[in-house]
Amino acid sequence: MTQVSIDSLIQGAISGDYIVSFPTDTVPALAARPDRAELIFAAKRRRQDKPLILMAASPQALWPYVQGSPAELTLWQQVAQSYWPGALTLVLPASPLVPPAMNAIDRTTIGVRVPNFPLALKILEQTGPLATTSANLSGQAPRSSVAEIEAQFPEVLTLVAAELTTATTASSLPSTVAKWTGGDWEILRQGAIELKC
Repeated sequence: MTQVSIDSLIQGAISGDYIVSFPTDTVPALAARPDRAELIFAAKRRRQDKPLILMAASPQALWPYVQGSPAELTLWQQVAQSYWPGALTLVLPASPLVPPAMNAIDRTTIGVRVPNFPLALKILEQTGPLATTSANLSGQAPRSSVAEIEAQFPEVLTLVAAELTTATTASSLPSTVAKWTGGDWEILRQGAIELKC
C-alpha cells in the first residue's frame, strides 16, 4: 500500500528517496527530485536517450534551468505567458543547473512545463521543480488511475482517494512538445495545444 496524504507525498519527493505520482492536466505523472532522475529511468525501464521533463509550479522556477540570449529569454517568456499553465512542453537550451541524469545522452537541452492543474501546482509549489514523465512502463500506454499506477509501480507514492479531486480538466492527450531551434519552434510532438507563434 503506497497511498499517502499529500503532505507525505510532498515529503517523499523532497527527500529524494521516492518516486511520486500525481494527476496533471494531461496524463498522470511520475515524478522525482531532479538529481534523483535515475529512479524514474529504472522504474520505467526507460532508455537513456528519452529525457525527462522538468515540471514546476511557475515559469520563474524553471528559468534558472535554461540559458539563452536576452532576446531568446524574452521570447520564451512571452510563449510561457501565453500557454502556461498548460499542456505545452518547451525544449530549451539547458543551463548547468540541470542534473546530468535528466538527459544523459544530450546534456544541451531540457524540456520544461507548468501544468494547468491545481493539485499538481499545489504539490510543485512545495517540492520545487521535479523531473517528470508519464506513469507507464516505457513503450506502454500511460496509466490513468491510481489503481493502475499502483499495480505497475508498487514502490511509487500515490495519493489517497480523499486527496484526489475530480480531474475535470485532465486530457488523455499528452502535452505538445516544441523545441527551440535557435530561430523558430520545431514541433516534436503534437498534443493538446496548438502552438501559434
